[in-house]
Amino acid sequence: MKLKISAIGNSAGVILPKEILARLRLEKGDELYVLETPDGIKLTPFDPTLAEQMAVAEQIMREDRQVLHKLAQ
Repeated sequence: MKLKISAIGNSAGVILPKEILARLRLEKGDELYVLETPDGIKLTPFDPTLAEQMAVAEQIMREDRQVLHKLAQ
């Protein structure tokens, strides 16, 4: 899909078609993250920093499951 860069005030922007917004499960006002990858630029609705933090938290919960279970009692 080809998108056109348009002037938006003193900046430039790309307007995402509603089909793309629906596929990304985004609405007006939502945040979109821009990641630079070896293959180019990636746009994602997911915060990569939060995803890393959640992965670490899940690992800790798996490793210390019994301790966390006792603390919850």
